[in-house]
Amino acid sequence: MKENKETVRPVFPFTAIVGQEEMKLALMLNVIDPKIGGVMIMGDRGTGKSTTIRAIADLLPEIEVVKDDLFNSHPSDIDLMSDENKQALQNGINIETSYIKVPMVDLPLGATEDRVCGTIDIEKALTEGIKSFEPGLLAKANRGILYVDEVNLLDDHLVDILLDSAASGWNTVEREGISIRHPARFVLVGSGNPEEGELRPQLLDRFGMHAEIRTVKDPELRVQIVEQRTSFDQDPKKCIQNCEEDQNKLKKQIVDAQLLLSTITIDYDLRVKISQVCGELDVDGLRGDIVTNRAAKAYAALNGKQTVNSSDISKVITLCLRHRLRKDPLETMDSGEKVKKVFDKIFDIEEI
Repeated sequence: MKENKETVRPVFPFTAIVGQEEMKLALMLNVIDPKIGGVMIMGDRGTGKSTTIRAIADLLPEIEVVKDDLFNSHPSDIDLMSDENKQALQNGINIETSYIKVPMVDLPLGATEDRVCGTIDIEKALTEGIKSFEPGLLAKANRGILYVDEVNLLDDHLVDILLDSAASGWNTVEREGISIRHPARFVLVGSGNPEEGELRPQLLDRFGMHAEIRTVKDPELRVQIVEQRTSFDQDPKKCIQNCEEDQNKLKKQIVDAQLLLSTITIDYDLRVKISQVCGELDVDGLRGDIVTNRAAKAYAALNGKQTVNSSDISKVITLCLRHRLRKDPLETMDSGEKVKKVFDKIFDIEEI
């Protein structure tokens, strides 16, 4: 086991990443509450999108799984275990468990539907009467993070499949009358460069959050980023050791927030104001309201608070709503600014 650890490629520490606070916050909140619905990260090339996503997966504590299970099944949570394990649990069979790192699955651009969803071996089913399933990337990503780089270049049909699985927490594969279902609860993270084309509005709306990142302009900050990266490339071990204390502190903060999340409350009048903001911004559907409520609770949990206040909402509302606004080609104001303006108006006027 030790030998294996040495051969694993070192991952840049999450706490060593300079700047890009919006992206880091969106990822942390989704890890605390995966039901937020994932995050779409849009930004310039070379802004550390992939590095940050790999770093958050590496930061998370190991999870307990059913040993040698193809779907990283949870040993006791029925929503996160395969039907076979559920059956075994109901029959009182003792389930052996082990610990693994949180799965981080990269979806290649050229992936086929079979590679994503998995395939059923029809021949085996017909000749031997056995349901033989070759798991796909959705099975591997259960209870982890599924990362799609250049999601705006991915086939719309595949994006639909990913979003459906992320929303329902299950993946169903049907072929020739044979059906197999398995848990697929993961944080979906998409990234892309707006210059290469936008995602369709109805697909964009399905992502819980939308983080926009820009190239850092401040020369001192740029130097700091270059120095951090250079020191990691020269001696990854030393860089990881230097960040160990900060990493452990943040890891504990995230774990505590996950445990605290179910107890957090948000007052009725604040929920009404969130819906007022969504109404004034003419946001279609209720997804914006739901996600903002969830994200505000996750943000309060991250800061160890029991109740949500308006400053918690202000930190997350732009991330939750900016991609849900109807685009007006003549509009000069950035969508994030628009959300902030309406938020300030509704929250401040009524609180003065």
